[in-house]
Amino acid sequence: MKDSTIPTVRLGDGGPEVGVQGLGCMGMSFAYGPSDADESRATLERALELGVTLYDTADAYGAGENERFLSPFFTAHRDDVVIATKFALSIPPDDPTRRVIRNDPPYIRQAVEASLRRLDVDVIDLYYMHRRDVNVPIEETVGVMSELVREGKVKYLGLSEVTADELRAAHAVHPIAAVQSEWSLFSRDIEAKVVPAARELGVALVPYSPLGRGFLTGSFVNAEQDLTADDFRRHQPRFTGANATANAALLEPIRAVAETHGASLGQIALAWVQQQATVHNLPVVPIPGTRKPARIEENTAASRITLTREELALLDPVAAKVAGNRYADMTFTSAGRE
Repeated sequence: MKDSTIPTVRLGDGGPEVGVQGLGCMGMSFAYGPSDADESRATLERALELGVTLYDTADAYGAGENERFLSPFFTAHRDDVVIATKFALSIPPDDPTRRVIRNDPPYIRQAVEASLRRLDVDVIDLYYMHRRDVNVPIEETVGVMSELVREGKVKYLGLSEVTADELRAAHAVHPIAAVQSEWSLFSRDIEAKVVPAARELGVALVPYSPLGRGFLTGSFVNAEQDLTADDFRRHQPRFTGANATANAALLEPIRAVAETHGASLGQIALAWVQQQATVHNLPVVPIPGTRKPARIEENTAASRITLTREELALLDPVAAKVAGNRYADMTFTSAGRE
């Protein structure tokens, strides 16, 4: 193999060992406009060649279609991959555009069995609570998840978009291997409380959207003008109208650092996220999503870029200047509960 493979790190105390960069697979069949199935399959294979072993999906991505799409790849490489999937976003049959958060025990058991069938595996390596239902005590939710571990249906537990207090309460019931939350040069709110709690408890951080859903790569400027009608980024406040114009200007310091390293914008954005492992002293495994083998090569190469103290200082003010929320409806995140 000509290319260098990425190093590995353990997800939390006693969790699985994975490459320091994972792969977000949602866009291969959901949310980001048209995709090419053959190219996506080639991307999965190239990722594995380069040492990417953590593959992230969820039952809500295309109403289970993403899990079905990934199943043959997982089957072919079962001993070499760590499969992460999620439950909690229920899709009402009468309105497929809606998402209803459910953390109740009967739903969790129904969801895990459905994911096991779609993935065609006997056990899920890392099972996340995708979003928090505040009407169900988190101790109750994690209690059921821990039963799935004892029953051999799940190996490790994860949480997504939780507060520091929710993480501590969950970890007291059963060890949590990883917390998945948005973390990038544009989204840094978890650094205040969640990251310190994770470090204290020995929990890894798995940043999703480390490339700001592609905006940090410079691949688009205004979602309404540049992206297809079925791309959900057209409905995210940061990427449209005056917000998009203001945020595009924030790429300039990233571009300056990129020129110094002979790197792309995306590589600097990813290198910054990877380097937070050293800054905050805990495992950090970002899961950038892509459907192109060339992008996998570009992304994994970012794990070998080290930013100087001066470069980190230049990039530090960016997040505070970002215009617009991450989602139009922020109740789907931990931001309002922290």
